[in-house]
Amino acid sequence: MPNSIIFKEKIKSFNKEITVSGDKSISIRWVLFSSLASGISKAENLLMSEDVLAAIKTIKKLGIKVKLDKKICKVYGKGINGYQFKKNLTLNAENSGTLGRLILGFLIDTKYPIKLIGDKSLSKRDFKRITDPLSKFGANFNLKNKKNLPLIVNGNTNLKSFKYLEKKGSAQCKSAVIFGGMKSDGTTIIKAKKSRNHTELLCKYLKLPVSVVSNKNYDLIKIKKVKKIKPFNYKIPSDISSSAFFIALTSLSENSKIVVKNVNINPSRIGIITILKKMGVKIIFKNKKIYKGEQNADIEVTSPKILKSINCPAKLNSGAIDEFLLIFLIAAKAKGVSYFKDLAELDQKESPRLQWGSKILTKMGIKVITTKNSIKIFGNPNLNINKKIVIKDYLKDHRVFMTSIIASLTFGGTWEIHDKDSIKTSFPKFLNIINDLKNGN
Repeated sequence: MPNSIIFKEKIKSFNKEITVSGDKSISIRWVLFSSLASGISKAENLLMSEDVLAAIKTIKKLGIKVKLDKKICKVYGKGINGYQFKKNLTLNAENSGTLGRLILGFLIDTKYPIKLIGDKSLSKRDFKRITDPLSKFGANFNLKNKKNLPLIVNGNTNLKSFKYLEKKGSAQCKSAVIFGGMKSDGTTIIKAKKSRNHTELLCKYLKLPVSVVSNKNYDLIKIKKVKKIKPFNYKIPSDISSSAFFIALTSLSENSKIVVKNVNINPSRIGIITILKKMGVKIIFKNKKIYKGEQNADIEVTSPKILKSINCPAKLNSGAIDEFLLIFLIAAKAKGVSYFKDLAELDQKESPRLQWGSKILTKMGIKVITTKNSIKIFGNPNLNINKKIVIKDYLKDHRVFMTSIIASLTFGGTWEIHDKDSIKTSFPKFLNIINDLKNGN
């Protein structure tokens, strides 16, 4: 078991201040935007994970120079139409759905066909949801089984705008179309179900011709052709999705407290905070500030004496879509029955996460009732596991691995968790922080 790990001791009470890695969504978007800027852009605290490194490799294959060291990344952008590459180019998005889907919006005007591939997990994910709207600009895509990677992009240099209804709440679909609109004639209009809005905020900060009008359930986004992007520097804040593991750890522990420093608290990303507050967890934002349009703060979490069950409003789903495995864990310890619905989008992630959430809780001894898009969790506040649990064959989904670690530390038992290298895609320092907390450092 060279790539597995065993946990068999519950964590003791802790009171710590920690810093987690840079935000993955912002890191990847910074790399892509910088590649189209006219000049040198610099980033501090760029997440050094496999997903972000895959984005850097991708723009380098597209002819963009990158200098990378431990503290600073420099991207030497060549302008909105500056990609230069030879025929028969293959780009590898590896495990990153964000990279694989967003980059397609930048490639729809390519003069030569480009092949996009990914790893085993990404190759099982639906790319038709991206290529269908992008093809309306005038580009053409050939996909494996009309849905999956590998795919071939056949660009069009005479792109036309169109109107797009995005009703899945997918920031990746929305962002890809925004990028396509930036390269197309006319005005592209998107009516988008609420989802994370890092792309729109970056467009606003860069003063690009992208306008957003928000109402209760949808955003109306208008995009005009972009002539130039100015180079820009960015100090990447900490990732809320990475922070969520320690928020959950504290929520499930006794007499514990944690402060996670300088975290991005974009309102479209903090569904887990809203949900956990409803379940009785005390969470406070401190030292709030606005940086380049994004809201950042220190997050202070105090472990609750009692966790309450929740009938979770579906409107909170998109803001917590990457954190539901952790939310399910917390529901497992809550008093009463929790219900989560309209979660089909969970199975569009690195693994079928709704199924894996159910599987992990069942292994723990928690009663669950699961459908294709919902889960009912019968909480047990007194659960203390005294058996061995093995977690494997989960398509190397980093969030399944890290969620299993949190479960082992808070519910007990002996956990044998495979594919520990999976965390390299998003949070390489995860186990270092866990070990510091376990050892009281």
